[in-house]
Amino acid sequence: MKLKYIYTLLTLIIALYFVPAHAQTKKPVKKATTKAATKKVKKPAAKTPAPKKTTAPAKKTATAASKNLGDAAAKATADTTKKGGGKDNNPDSGGSLSEEIVVTTAYKPVLADAVKIRRNPDLEDKVPFKAPLVYAPLDKRQEQNSEIRQLEAMKRPPEQDSILENNYVKAGIGNLKTFFGEAYFANGRDEALQVGGYLKHFSQSGSLEKQSQSRDDVGVFGKSILGDNNISGRITYNRLGTNFYGYDQSQAPDASFIPGKQHFNTIGAEAELAKNYKDVENDFTYALKVKGYAFSNAYQARENNFVISGFLNQTVKQFYAGLSASLDINSQKDSLYSISNNIVRLNPYIKFQGTNYKIDAGVNIVKEFGEFGKFYIFPAAKLEVQVVPKYVRLFVEAKGDVNRSSLRDFANINPFIGQNIDIKNSVDQLDISAGLKGTLAPGLSFKAAVFRNSIKNMPLFVSNFDTEVNKFKVIYDDGKARVTGFNGELDFKASDDFNIFGRVEVKDYKMATEAQPWNLPKFLLTAGTTIHIDDKISVTGSLMFRGATNDRVFAIAPGGGNSVMVQKPIASFADVSGGVEYKATKKISVFVQANNILNTGYSNWLYYPNYGFNIFGGVGYSF
Repeated sequence: MKLKYIYTLLTLIIALYFVPAHAQTKKPVKKATTKAATKKVKKPAAKTPAPKKTTAPAKKTATAASKNLGDAAAKATADTTKKGGGKDNNPDSGGSLSEEIVVTTAYKPVLADAVKIRRNPDLEDKVPFKAPLVYAPLDKRQEQNSEIRQLEAMKRPPEQDSILENNYVKAGIGNLKTFFGEAYFANGRDEALQVGGYLKHFSQSGSLEKQSQSRDDVGVFGKSILGDNNISGRITYNRLGTNFYGYDQSQAPDASFIPGKQHFNTIGAEAELAKNYKDVENDFTYALKVKGYAFSNAYQARENNFVISGFLNQTVKQFYAGLSASLDINSQKDSLYSISNNIVRLNPYIKFQGTNYKIDAGVNIVKEFGEFGKFYIFPAAKLEVQVVPKYVRLFVEAKGDVNRSSLRDFANINPFIGQNIDIKNSVDQLDISAGLKGTLAPGLSFKAAVFRNSIKNMPLFVSNFDTEVNKFKVIYDDGKARVTGFNGELDFKASDDFNIFGRVEVKDYKMATEAQPWNLPKFLLTAGTTIHIDDKISVTGSLMFRGATNDRVFAIAPGGGNSVMVQKPIASFADVSGGVEYKATKKISVFVQANNILNTGYSNWLYYPNYGFNIFGGVGYSF
């Protein structure tokens, strides 16, 4: 019994020893590629003799035990019996586990050739920059309130272009002995008070003897806001100096001809009180204005004027009702007369304004007193209707007024007037006009109108050379003259850097007593442009074309006798001017201005040729 147990134990030990060896060495045998190993594996394992150390009694028991263990191993691992066993690789066909173990050589792993890395290493020592971090704790108490709070307004930093330069000076010189200067002063940006002033001078001389002129202007102004009202005012001084240099250039001047000197001085002042505009319903507005001037020339002519005017206006939704009035006190004197020429006006009106229409209905009541004492009532009505929404409006207007004759106004139009100018007020009995105005395209605006005016005592300038050498006087067309014509305006502003504008005026005169509308052109064209090439260069240009006019002179008829009137035509002309300004720095600019570029020897008045080509330039400085 003991030997039986010993044999059984030895058999189990042998089986346990070889079963793992078979499982471990089977895989290398499968991958072996030598011919000797392949042939030995394919030999039938049944022909291999059994080991001699085992005895006959124990052989059956050991074989049965190993068979049972082989079956268990075959069920546990299929790969260990893939090529083992007898015929057809079946372990049950005869043979044992010991016959399947064939070890040919040790496993030698084979590695593929390494792939070369064709890249050079970066030998630079680059250390990335790390900005030092600075932490500053916020000294602020944490609030537990989570409600939305109003944000505090942040102060906007001033833009460079919005920083205003309060003062500016400009000076230049040129040919024709031209001297030019301007200066402007202001207190700067202030919402409640604006104060400033200006100085201007321009002078030049022509080729004729004593052909010269000079203009000087000085002024101060101010404006202040006082609660719901604003008050503004200004004081001005103007001086114009010239000479009576004109003569008939077709004839040599007389040896005694000495051009006389002339100058005009005007000191003026005005003040205005007005209610500030408010966009509210049923608003009540008002304004009061006081102005006046004192005018004198180089001789004995004087004129003093004082005007007080104002208006009251009550708004009720789309309805306006108001009253405007003015009191014009005027005194005029010269060596031969001293008169008082005063006018009072009252203009009650009613206005209706809607989305597509605007109606002004009223009358203009005028009373002359002093030298003249007539009373007039004129219409003061205007209608506007929108025919193309937001683009074109049709307007019709009818009005009338009394035009006070003014020595200052006459001198501004014709500086070569003589002494003791006749004073007589002209009357616009009825001025009727109708037309269209509006916008044709973005930046393109227009106005076109036809008109017919009935004027009583129309003033006209005519030469007075037979009485006063080289001087003009004022006459009046006694009766009612009619003027019909057309006015057209066009303004094209493509952008802030380009603007072109023009105005044309065509008139036809039917005089009451005079043969011609003396020195009044029937055609007048004015145009101009402003171009900002960039922030530094600006170009300006202007054109004026005036049609032909006529003046009259009195000459002795051939053979003696009374003098006869002779018409003297004055040819039409064109005057082209232009200028360029270059902003060298923020404060310094350089400019060039050219006048009468075509160098046409035209005349505004008979025997008074204008100045030829004139160019001057200079420098401007802002501070």
